[in-house]
Amino acid sequence: MSTESRRWRSRVAAAAVAAALAVGLAACGDDTKDDSASTGASASAGTGGQAAGGADTNAGFPRTITHDKGTTEIKEKPKRIVALDNSLVEAVVALDRPLVGGIGSYRDQKGFPAYLGDAVKDTKDVGPLDSPNLEQILALKPDVIISATVRHEAFYDQLAKIAPTVFVKTTGPTWKDNIKLVGQALGEEQKATEKLTAYETRAKKIGDAVNAKAGNPTVSVVRFLDGPTRIYLPKTFSGIVLADMGIARPENQRDPEKFSIEISEEQIGLADADYIFVTSFSGGEDRKARFLANPLWQRLKGVVNQHVYEVADEMWMTSVSLQGAHVILDDLAKNFGVDAAK
Repeated sequence: MSTESRRWRSRVAAAAVAAALAVGLAACGDDTKDDSASTGASASAGTGGQAAGGADTNAGFPRTITHDKGTTEIKEKPKRIVALDNSLVEAVVALDRPLVGGIGSYRDQKGFPAYLGDAVKDTKDVGPLDSPNLEQILALKPDVIISATVRHEAFYDQLAKIAPTVFVKTTGPTWKDNIKLVGQALGEEQKATEKLTAYETRAKKIGDAVNAKAGNPTVSVVRFLDGPTRIYLPKTFSGIVLADMGIARPENQRDPEKFSIEISEEQIGLADADYIFVTSFSGGEDRKARFLANPLWQRLKGVVNQHVYEVADEMWMTSVSLQGAHVILDDLAKNFGVDAAK
């Protein structure tokens, strides 16, 4: 296809989205932001809430949510939710709210993660992550849209014309605060607090058991990618879970501000710890094979003592959710041979 043809098709696609938004919003009224919110809510009212007998009420609504892009009024408790990041999809699911649309295909994954089960069986994938389908989102008639500035800052104004839109700033080290903000937007702030407290209580119990049994061990988390090999530090998702457990990191891995350390094969010694947890992202298998065959890897304490464990990359690295945090706790409990505190 010629360059001019591609440009023509891009202009047509952009015009189609603009036209769809204009038609949808015109049907909602003149005040696009406020009236689209009330229209979405009233359209979903006939579908019922989570349970019969009025379990979902509008107590506490309307409410104004302060978020990374300003303030947004949500008139009624949302019953048709769209979440545009995998961690936010999982936050909505964790809070037992109805997710009509979300980002399912993330990284090389196809569709929503199997571990979310029936909670997403009727959820429309509105991806891809970098350019969500605005026409599909509009057609779902959401009454709230949740995303992140780091993901979709360029789309905020368009999304806000479809439905009340709430943006967290980023999706990594702020994952617990993000769940709290999602809870506020969905009218489930108490459930968000309860679930986070339950997770933190469980993390401490398992961490205490690990430290008692293994004598306060140090732990490294190494990720093999199709690119630099990384040691993940306390500011990462897995690092936060280890910190919540009270698990120590090697001295060279305690910087509270850095995300990771990138290492070459000559720097394998920087990954040394009593216990080493390893993940591999798609494309990182060859690099992992080279590292593990390197004599420097064979000298690490964790390797010498046979305390190296491979864990699921999609849970330890990219879920960034309560679901993923509990899987990390499961893995730590299993590999250290302590009670899982369930």
